[in-house]
Amino acid sequence: MSDEASGLIAGRSERRSRRREGPLRVLLLAGTGEARHIAYALARDSRVSSTAALARAGRRPMPLGVPARIGGWGGREAFRDWVVEKRFNGIIDATHPFAAAISHRTASVAEELGIDYLQFLRPSWRPEGGDEWVFLHKEEDAAAHIPQGARVFLATGRKRLDAFSNLTSRDLVCRILDAPGGPFPLPNGRFVVHRPPFTVEDEMATLERLGIDWLVARNSGGSGSRAKIDAAGRLGLPVAMIRRPPQPEAARAETLSEVLAWVGRRA
Repeated sequence: MSDEASGLIAGRSERRSRRREGPLRVLLLAGTGEARHIAYALARDSRVSSTAALARAGRRPMPLGVPARIGGWGGREAFRDWVVEKRFNGIIDATHPFAAAISHRTASVAEELGIDYLQFLRPSWRPEGGDEWVFLHKEEDAAAHIPQGARVFLATGRKRLDAFSNLTSRDLVCRILDAPGGPFPLPNGRFVVHRPPFTVEDEMATLERLGIDWLVARNSGGSGSRAKIDAAGRLGLPVAMIRRPPQPEAARAETLSEVLAWVGRRA
């Protein structure tokens, strides 16, 4: 665990548990693989009554082992009112590191209502020996580093593809998990559909088959999607790594055991 994580968990953003009757009522903001592990662990704790919330179910929703709410709230005040209605006294935010707007909103609402808040944030990826990385603050910065004529593998999902519109004179390939349901939003790009899991060997074969010169990825962290990064390193391909957006100042955990320790101090 990082010094930052340790200090945040031990200190400034945590409040003393308030007296209450009944089990600890926890809202788990899910959407990551780690959130499923947290949900199953909470389901086994008789001291805790937990509800998971997902922005969307996905085409192949995974069971979480606890009651789940699917869909957004329509704004901060609607979310705040729902939290009050459900009488939550703990919130665990295990959303994606790039879902920073959700995390900031949730931390702000928790602070306003006096509810204990914990952000689960898996460690960032770091380059290893021989890796050739450039770090970007935003997607638009990629054009300053990737030469014209390069074939670029965009491992960033489809939501922000418009941000790469300045990558003209490059051949763009974006991997998605399901059929796209529409054309690529830029004239110089195409989708490829692949389903996980992906091993490093799988990813190396994909990058070689597609003739990729550069990889663009978001620094999501974790082991689930690391294979493409390791594959690029083995092949000697440069990586344009998009930095995470600023996160809320809050208590933070990086492992399941840290999350459960936080719960245990409140249950």
